[in-house]
Amino acid sequence: MWYFVSPQIVFGEGALDALDEVKGARALLVTDVNVARVGLVDTVTAHLRKAGLAWRVFDAVEPDPSTETARAGARVALEYEPDWIIAVGGGSVMDAAKAIWILYERPDLEPADINPMVDLNLRRKARLITIPTTSGTGSEVTWAIVLTDTAEQRKMSLGNRENIADLAIVDPVMVMGMPPRLTADTGLDALTHAIEGYTCTWHTDLTDGLCLDAAKKIFTYLPRAVADGSDAEARERMHNAATVAGLGFGNSLASMAHATGHALGAVFHIPHGRAVGLLLPYTIEYIAAEAPERFADVARLLGCGCDDDLEAARRLAAEIRHLCDSIDSPTSIAALGIDRETFAARIDDLMERAFNDASMMTAARSPDYDDLQRLFEYAYDGKVIDF
Repeated sequence: MWYFVSPQIVFGEGALDALDEVKGARALLVTDVNVARVGLVDTVTAHLRKAGLAWRVFDAVEPDPSTETARAGARVALEYEPDWIIAVGGGSVMDAAKAIWILYERPDLEPADINPMVDLNLRRKARLITIPTTSGTGSEVTWAIVLTDTAEQRKMSLGNRENIADLAIVDPVMVMGMPPRLTADTGLDALTHAIEGYTCTWHTDLTDGLCLDAAKKIFTYLPRAVADGSDAEARERMHNAATVAGLGFGNSLASMAHATGHALGAVFHIPHGRAVGLLLPYTIEYIAAEAPERFADVARLLGCGCDDDLEAARRLAAEIRHLCDSIDSPTSIAALGIDRETFAARIDDLMERAFNDASMMTAARSPDYDDLQRLFEYAYDGKVIDF
């Protein structure tokens, strides 16, 4: 038995107009200082004003939000008593907003208590709206939450199907100002979601088509969005594709590129999308040595396939490297500016974090210690995986 969970989604030009019809008295807007600074919060509050809602802004969300931030936001919510929690931002903001909402509804819980096995009984006080300002994480349509426990210096993967948003608003106006580097990083995150959602062992009939469609759109429109941020068609298609990929992998799972990318990002402080996008072709080559069929499907859809599944999978990995080159994204760990001595000194940390990542368990080929170390070393040098 499988579940498919999704909020109501309003997308396309003018999608923010859906806020004009929101019913309630008060909203708590969860965001970060940069999103507030560039005026995107003001864009949202203009619609809340039309709906007759009052609002308060909590803009203290940091990258990789901490449990302390979630608790602080919940304290604001408990004092303000909003009818709506509205997340305006990227993945970190949306993760924080989900946690703030839960702790507002359930002040008896600790963040670590948020898991799929408990009954949260949400929506007694408020509901959740997600408005992404990047085209990558898909967090607007997933129930996953990642918070950082700063005391123990670890990331916690949390979430429950109940904390899916009630409404996701995917309006391209919210991403028209994204700079090229952020466009590239978040776009590679979305691509990795799409490909891994299709090729992981937990894929389903209901997620396959979403993932394939998202992958094709990202290959088509990401280079255009990076090259010309004012390309309205590319921005809208990328924004939609990121949400579609979120629905796909959010209802299947990610895989080995996320496990290794999470490790690389945590140890060397590399942006998430850049890390998983860099490692995606290496993990494709590694997994395809034993299970190439689904990677070959993706390759054929993108027009780089052939009759031999393994060769098609290798061509897919090469196409992803070519895409990265075209958007000036690194294709080796060395190209990130990490010297070999520093990399070698932290290889054990990379290995431990990757093996302990939940995304590792859905890879169609499971690495042993020696294989994983070789994979990281090949990725450092930019060598094609041949084992």
